[in-house]
Formats: sequence, structure tokens, C-alpha cells
Amino acid sequence: MKVAICQPQMGKEALLGLLSAKSEGERAFVFDAAREARHRAFGNKVFLYGFLYLSTHCRNVSAYLFIMRRNSSLERYRKPLGEMLEAAGRLAADGVHLLDLTLGEDPYYVETAGFHRLLELVSALKETTGLPIMVSPAVLSAEQLVRLREAGADWYACYQETHNRDLFTRLRLEQDYDRRKRTRLEAAGCGLLAEDGLLTGVGESAEDLADSILDMAREPLDQVRAMSYVPHESTFPSTAGDTLEERRAHELLAIAAMRLVMEDRLIPASLDVDGLEGLAMRLKAGANVVTSIVPSGCGLAGVASKDLDIENQRRSVAGGEKSGKRTFLGEGDAGRSLRRRLKGWCWGNDVCVSRDDPKSEANREQEWGVIPGTESFLRAVVECG
Repeated sequence: MKVAICQPQMGKEALLGLLSAKSEGERAFVFDAAREARHRAFGNKVFLYGFLYLSTHCRNVSAYLFIMRRNSSLERYRKPLGEMLEAAGRLAADGVHLLDLTLGEDPYYVETAGFHRLLELVSALKETTGLPIMVSPAVLSAEQLVRLREAGADWYACYQETHNRDLFTRLRLEQDYDRRKRTRLEAAGCGLLAEDGLLTGVGESAEDLADSILDMAREPLDQVRAMSYVPHESTFPSTAGDTLEERRAHELLAIAAMRLVMEDRLIPASLDVDGLEGLAMRLKAGANVVTSIVPSGCGLAGVASKDLDIENQRRSVAGGEKSGKRTFLGEGDAGRSLRRRLKGWCWGNDVCVSRDDPKSEANREQEWGVIPGTESFLRAVVECG
């Protein structure tokens, strides 16, 4: 099994100090340091992940998710292979760097008798698009993980949400804390790139966040994330956690602290929580991946927010007329204009969408990247800062 990419670079006391930043000035200092750390590891590269929600069926009871088994009001779906490939093709043409195939822990796909369906879809996505594939199917066996890798998967995501065992039992009812952790380790051990994530705004303390971040830093993870809890009628009430402002503040400080402790990990800024309006704040906190890019018109849902910014095309890369080509920063008048608009967006450096796979060695050699398309999503991205 591979070793962790880097060990924690600060103690818990120092980390608690960062996570407890209260004033605007204190937080700005933390975010500035996080962007500086990101630039050391990744330069000015930002990566785009296309999101494919295969199935909203789930056998688990996770108190914070609207797709949990007890939500009888949810209209659920399982998308057929053809529709998934069509959506994936659109995302690939738009220039995303990776496809994130997500599903609830759906027995139709994850039980032994039906696991071949998931493997066939992963293989078809890889063959059709040639893109790296991340799969988020909840807990799998070690044997299933090996088969997933052989089918063409590159990444495996399985979120702990918290490393406070008591809080875990309140968030993930009747689920095994140690099994989830072990599954990520087994995924890394069989050659998959692994991701863990934590949830903010569910009553966690700064100490809980610090423990989670330090625990993540000890695991062989290639990507880590923090996301705010989004309340729904079917989930536990928002009053059980924190206010909206507290949830966002915890998330942004967690992103920054992750970057400072795990400088060279990929860290997402999800469109699934606040849509396009919330992108700039997360990137300014140290994130370097834009996730949950969903093509409109495909009937696909988000996870935290089922339909936020999807059908108005603000979560697709090219929401307007398709140009069918990539615009390289630095080429021609359009390239110079984009560079000027991106200037100063993050830590006073030019910021661009990378032209390479996020784990590619070429990323560390590029001086400039690529903007896939020039339509509404990208206009919003370059203007959001």
C-alpha cells in the first residue's frame, strides 16, 4: 500500500488556531496563506469535473442526505446506459478533465448479482471518452474495488463526513465507521486514487474539524474535500446544526486548513452547495477543482442540491452556443483578454483551467492552461473574482 503523499505539517493546536479565525482580517490571512500553498503545489491550474448521478436509490439512512432510504417523497431514478453515455459525451466535448460517476448505495449496482452493471458502465465511459473516471458507489468489498480498477476506474471516493465517532453515528445511522475507512485504504492499496470528505454545519466543533483534517493527512489520499450541509425537509432540521453563515465559514476555513496541511492534494470547490454564486469564495479559500458540473437537459440531479443551477445551464461548461473548440490562454486577442480578466483572481497570479489530467506530471510544467469553450459558465468563472 502506498504511503501518504505528505504528513501533517502543523500540530493540532496551530490548526485549531486557523479554524477558529473569527475576524475578517484573520480569515483573509488564512485564505491568503492557503492560496500561496496552492500555487506552490499546482501553480495557477484549476480542474473541471463533470458529474454523472447514475442512481438516486439508496439503502442507507444518512440523516443529512435527501436521497436516504426513509425519504418516501423523493422521485427516484436509475439512468440507462445510453443516457449516461450521452451526458458523458457532452461533458467530454465541453472539456472537463474527469467524470465523477456517483450513485447512492443502490443494491441494483453494488450487490454481487448486479455489480457487473456498474463495471460495464465504467468500461463504456472510459472507452467512449478516454477521461479519468471517479466512482462514488459508497462502501465496496476489496474484491469489488480490484474489479472496478480493472474495468477502467481511476478514482474511488468514499466520504467519512466526520472523524468524531459519536457525530458519525448521528449522521450515518447504522453504518460502520471503520469499514468506510478501511474501504478507502483498500482502494488506495489496489491502485485507485482515493478521496475522503467532511461535512460542515452539522454541529461539529473546531476540534472535530482539526481531528478530521489531521486524520485525512495520515491517509494515502489524493483528493480531500469539505462541503456545507444543505438542509431539506426530509433531512434533520437545520437547527440541529449551525446557521447558514456558520456552515459556510466552517467550510471555507476547512478548505484553507486542508490546503495548508495537505498542500499537494486536490481540493474541490463544489457547485452543489451554492451553485455558481459560491464558486469564487471556495477557490479563494484554496480549492483548485470545480466539481459537480452537470449538463442541462439530461434529467440528472445533484447530491446536496437536487436541481440548483442545472436547468438554467449555470452548472454546465458551455451553457450557450457550443464553439466545439478550446481557447488557449495566451493565444490571440481573446486569450490576452481572458488573462487580463483572470489576473488577480487568486493570490495575484494568472489563473486558468488546466489542459491536462489533474494528476498529470505535465501540469507542473505548463505555464498556461486551457479554457474549454467560451460560453456562459466560463464567463461566470472568470468574472466571479
